[in-house]
Amino acid sequence: MSDKKLSKEELLAKAEKPAQDALKMHPFYKGKLGVSLKSPVRSYDDFAIWYTPGVAASCKKIHENPAEVYNHTNKGNFVAVISNGTRVLGLGDIGPEASMPVMEGKALLFKYLGGVDAFPVCLKTKDPDEFINIVRNMQPSFGGINLEDISNPECFYILDRLREECDIPVFHDDQQGTACVTLAGLINAFKLVNKDIKDSRITLIGAGAANVASIRLLLAYGVPAGNIIVCDSRGILHEDRTDIPEEKKDKLRLCEITNRENRTGGIAEALQGADAVVGLSAPGPDVIKKEWIAGMAEDAIVFACANPIPEIWPWDAEEAGAAVVATGRSDFPNQVNNSLGFPAIFRGVLEVNASSISDEMCIAAAEELANFAAEGGLEPDKILPTMSESEVYYRVATATAMQAIKEGLAREEKSEEEIYNNSRKIIQQAQKQTEVLMEEGIIPPYEE
Repeated sequence: MSDKKLSKEELLAKAEKPAQDALKMHPFYKGKLGVSLKSPVRSYDDFAIWYTPGVAASCKKIHENPAEVYNHTNKGNFVAVISNGTRVLGLGDIGPEASMPVMEGKALLFKYLGGVDAFPVCLKTKDPDEFINIVRNMQPSFGGINLEDISNPECFYILDRLREECDIPVFHDDQQGTACVTLAGLINAFKLVNKDIKDSRITLIGAGAANVASIRLLLAYGVPAGNIIVCDSRGILHEDRTDIPEEKKDKLRLCEITNRENRTGGIAEALQGADAVVGLSAPGPDVIKKEWIAGMAEDAIVFACANPIPEIWPWDAEEAGAAVVATGRSDFPNQVNNSLGFPAIFRGVLEVNASSISDEMCIAAAEELANFAAEGGLEPDKILPTMSESEVYYRVATATAMQAIKEGLAREEKSEEEIYNNSRKIIQQAQKQTEVLMEEGIIPPYEE
C-alpha cells in the first residue's frame, strides 16, 4: 500500500517505528562508534614504531614544522562533532548527555558517507564564550569542527567567532548544511516549473538557524532580499516589528532587508502569491493549511521539512495545487536531508586541507547536488539524489575542494581527478570496512 493510501494514524505509527527500534538497538550495540586501527600490527615489534621509542622521531619532525602533523597523524581526517545539547532535534534543551546519541549518529554518517573519522564531543556549558574557548583549544587534534544542535541565537555568535578565530574549518550543519541541501532542492524545483529562482518570491516559515542560514545562501546565490518573506512564530518579519529582542541580530536584520512590500500578517498572508515556501518550523500537520497553498502562485513549490511530521502532508499540498513537494522524511519522495551535504563537504575540505568553509563552497556543493540529480532526469518526485547514490558524494566533495582552491582557502592544491579518485577510495574503504565487520560478526546482527 502506498503512503498516500495510509490514514494519518497509520502514517504516525510508521513515523514512530524508528524510535521504537532505536530503544532496542542502541542498548544492544551500546552506541554506534568504536575505534579501529588503520596501521598494521605485524608483530609486537611494531609497537616500537607506533609508540615509544620510534614515535619520538615523528614528534620531533612535527615540533620542527607543525604542518607535518598532517603527514604523521590522522589529524587531517579527524572531525569533532560538538554540541552542548541546548537544541537537539525537536527535543529542545535536553543537555549534553542526552545529545550523545545524536552526535554519535552524526559521526556514523560522516564515516559511512564521507570516509571522515568523526568523534562526538558533548560539552557541559551553556556559556557561549566558554564553549568557544574550549573548541578553539581543541584545534591541534582535529582537521575540522562540525557544530550541532546549539540554541538560537548563541549558535550564530559561536559560529561567527569560531570561523574568525580558528585556523581549521568550522561548520554548523543546522545552518550551512541545511542551507546547502535546501538550495540544491530549490534550484531543481524551479527548473522543473520553468521559473527563474532569482526572479521568484520565496516564503520561509520559521526563523531559526536553518532558515536564517538558508536565506543567507539564497542571497549569496542571487535571490533579491526583497523577494523573500520570513514568518516566525508571531507572524511575518517586517520593518515595523517591535517585539524582537536586540540579541536576535540576525532576525532584526531580516526585518530590514526582506519583505520589500512590508507585508504583515501570518503564514496565510506570507504565502499569498509565493512561488515557493520552505518550512523549517514546528512539526505538523496543519501548520500550513491546504487553502494557503491554493493561494500561492501557479506551479507552487512546497518544502515542508519539519520532523517527524511535515508542516503539511505532501498529498494535501499536491491536492491544493503544489507542483513540487519535498519533506525532511526518508519515507516520502524528495527528502531534503543534510546527510546529502555535510559528509561530502567535509570530505572535500579535508582533501585540500582548507582553512575555512565559505558560503561559495556551500553553493558549489549545492550546484553539484542539483546537477547530479538533473543528469538522471528531473521529475516532480525526484529533485535531489538519494543517500544510496554514492557517486554524488565523490562529486560534491570534488566540487567543494575545487572551490576552496579557487578561493585560495586550500593549503594543498590537487587536481580535480586526484580529489575525485581519493574521495572515492576513502569513502569506499569506509563502506567496505563496515561490510566486512558485519560479515565477520564483529558487528553482530541485532537479535530481538
